[in-house]
Amino acid sequence: MIEDIIKEKLGNKVLKWEKKNERRFYIEIDKNDLVEASRILFSELKLRFSIASGIDMIDNFEILYHFCCDKEDKFFSLRVIINRDNPEISSISNVITAAKWIEREMWELLGINFTGHPGLKRLLLKEDWPEGEYPLRKDFKKI
Repeated sequence: MIEDIIKEKLGNKVLKWEKKNERRFYIEIDKNDLVEASRILFSELKLRFSIASGIDMIDNFEILYHFCCDKEDKFFSLRVIINRDNPEISSISNVITAAKWIEREMWELLGINFTGHPGLKRLLLKEDWPEGEYPLRKDFKKI
């Protein structure tokens, strides 16, 4: 089963393993292990990168990187927690080119900085949107 292989390959990078049901797994890792864990799932194990989702948890930010094993019809989400005072994490765009778009969206709407990203620039908001205003943050005040 692919989950056994993933557990073995990620090893001590796994902080918490959560099985939601027979097809859905959440794998919490340290943000410093994200690039390597993504490389293992995507390049080595050939899981398909589906999308990533960023969430404002009030005290911190959480990003879920969703990967799919189509052969076994299972989803695996890498979960990373990011400090709200310094919302920064390494970009996975060097491993997964398609991640460039969603990282730009999270940068723009949540204010999470993706270090190493080749082009963080506006994607959805108007060019005259106020700097430092992030509409998906829970403390956002309508302009």
